[in-house]
Amino acid sequence: MEKTLVELFAGVGGFRCGLNHVELKNDKVVEKGNWKCLWANQWEPATKSQEAYECYVKRFGSDNVSNVDIFEVDKHEIPDHTLLVGGFPCQDYSVAQTLSNSKGIEGKKGVLWWAIEQTLAIKQPPFVLLENVDRLLLSPAKQRGRDFGMILRSFYENGYDVQWRVINAGEYGLPQKRRRTYIFAYHKSTNYYKEMQKISEKDICFEKGIFAKQLPIKDGYEKIVKNDISEYKDLVEVSDKFKSEFYNTGVMVNGGIYSVKTKADYNLVYPLRNIREEEQVDDKYFLSEPQIEKFAYLKGGKRIPRVKPNGEPYTYSEGAMPFPDNLDAPARTMLTSESGVSRTTHVIEDFKTKNLRLLTPKECERINGFPDDWTNTGMSDKKRYFMMGNALVVGVIERIGKEIENIIDEEK
Repeated sequence: MEKTLVELFAGVGGFRCGLNHVELKNDKVVEKGNWKCLWANQWEPATKSQEAYECYVKRFGSDNVSNVDIFEVDKHEIPDHTLLVGGFPCQDYSVAQTLSNSKGIEGKKGVLWWAIEQTLAIKQPPFVLLENVDRLLLSPAKQRGRDFGMILRSFYENGYDVQWRVINAGEYGLPQKRRRTYIFAYHKSTNYYKEMQKISEKDICFEKGIFAKQLPIKDGYEKIVKNDISEYKDLVEVSDKFKSEFYNTGVMVNGGIYSVKTKADYNLVYPLRNIREEEQVDDKYFLSEPQIEKFAYLKGGKRIPRVKPNGEPYTYSEGAMPFPDNLDAPARTMLTSESGVSRTTHVIEDFKTKNLRLLTPKECERINGFPDDWTNTGMSDKKRYFMMGNALVVGVIERIGKEIENIIDEEK
């Protein structure tokens, strides 16, 4: 089976960087891996500027890269491929019956999961790897687990079994404590599907599944839940009635759900100090005394009296954060607001001067595992921070990708 790839919601190319062990030499991309990307789509709605797409094209070229709304794409025209990848937003996935057709299902407008579902239904790729925020397993608050249940039901209806894991990259020797949900699905036509059918759900989660082999977990679990998405009549009934706890490790086999709460089994820590630039850093990244005072306040512990809209008083509390950031631990999760004067922005001690400053865009790329200057394609610093706040951790994809290659090598 060929190692061919289609990338949806491509961003600045994190999946492709991880799968193909990409390097940047003299501003030229070197793809050292075995994957051939046949088609990619990146479109940022509600804005004229398309910096992520422009970065992707700058690095990988414009051939077979689409910059239109994914809902406008005829999914039949997407090339046949072995692996579909994408990092899609966490949204409200509820659906309803269409008025004109009692058998039809209508998702909320603009919910990007349905573009993936359409691709699954039409192209039936053998394998799928997706990334989303960790709260996907919990949403929405009023019907816990429904949204992830919708996704699992969609896979089930299209002939897939699924494994998932919420992975904190910092727990596996990578430079950032970024927690994300990774979803691996495999079609019933594959040898891998047939092999996994012979293995218990527990063994898939703890030993023999894709995540366990590359990202080991400790024996034993704290919590467990079982459910069955196949018992519901259709997606509408799932949307209306399904509710379940989902834990950080799990598998769906023939619609049956097995989910457990587990802990990482890995001992190496990647300290923040290892990503610092050692040469002279531009003065614009250093903090003034008033900025230092502001950050110290924002990151300090607080108990602030406030009043609810109904007039009831309460106390808003938040604990203290390390200030400056601990150089012996991985970075905290980067947000799109990185570099702004806020509680979540990193502040570090400079390597040369020992003065306090912000992370540079290059350091943010290192925290996510991108090559240095990956986003140095003409966009502003602010946009470069934004791109890295949206990006995935490349090192996680590298490890998962190794196992996907092993799986594909066993296919006929």
